[in-house]
Amino acid sequence: MKVLIDKYIPFLDGVLDPFAQVEHIAPEDFTPARVHDADALVVRTRTPINQQLLGGSRVRFVATATIGYDHIDTAYCQQQQIFWTSCPGCNAQAVCDYVEEVLTDSPIHRLTDSPCTLGVVGVGHVGTKVAAMAERHGYRVLLNDPPRHIGVPLSEIAAQCDIITFHTPLDQTTRHLCNADFLAQCQPHALIINAARGGIVDEQALLNSQQPYVIDCWENEPLINPSLLLNERCVFASYHIAGYSQEGKMNASQMCLDAFCHFWDLPALKIQKNFVPLQGDSDRGWLQRITDNLKNRPNDFEQLRKQYILR
Repeated sequence: MKVLIDKYIPFLDGVLDPFAQVEHIAPEDFTPARVHDADALVVRTRTPINQQLLGGSRVRFVATATIGYDHIDTAYCQQQQIFWTSCPGCNAQAVCDYVEEVLTDSPIHRLTDSPCTLGVVGVGHVGTKVAAMAERHGYRVLLNDPPRHIGVPLSEIAAQCDIITFHTPLDQTTRHLCNADFLAQCQPHALIINAARGGIVDEQALLNSQQPYVIDCWENEPLINPSLLLNERCVFASYHIAGYSQEGKMNASQMCLDAFCHFWDLPALKIQKNFVPLQGDSDRGWLQRITDNLKNRPNDFEQLRKQYILR
């Protein structure tokens, strides 16, 4: 059995070697020629999983070490009987911590005399944690999650909230969920946060609005919109690292390994917890430093992301 693993996925070195021929390769090396004789792939969002990559290959198993799976053509995989899986909830706490940092360091909460109202759009693993965290900090919290029939209408979120944070997956129902119509209903000072998926927020509509914003996930990554990054209304900006934490990476790698063992009928295996980060971003002000780094190096989005030290 041959397994190709994205080399930026930690904790998997040596674990599968007794059972398979394992190669750890760069995201850009997942090519049709390279995967042709592979049986299993373990990837991240940077690797599109579709007919162009997998057509004619013997791949039967794909795991993505991420919550999101919009880079996977699930219909094609189902048609070709290729098993695929993602890691829902693996980095939920890390994303919650990122939003908490925004709430702590953003000046938005000082713009109103009454307690701030926070709108959480998407109440899954991440949104649930964000809502509970905000309530502990004394925020009034409104929820919106139509698929789960949770909370108030989106129009009420727009009208009432001082801060609105998005935590939905990206699909046809959520693409540009935050659009010109939604933004027109928002209070002028309302802070928009996208730490979910690029494409949930219509970036051109955001540019045309008057809203302050925080963006971790961008449309067309890694080719991000410099006008959005350098705009004075950009409170914080980061390079898709809201969910990057040691705990989150450990969870994702173990979930991929569990799925792999179950699919190939192998004994349960445990990841190698041999990854010790250097001093990561855990002190106050780390999000401002990341913002400054990105604004100074807007063309190095992918390199900054690869070099990010897990917090």
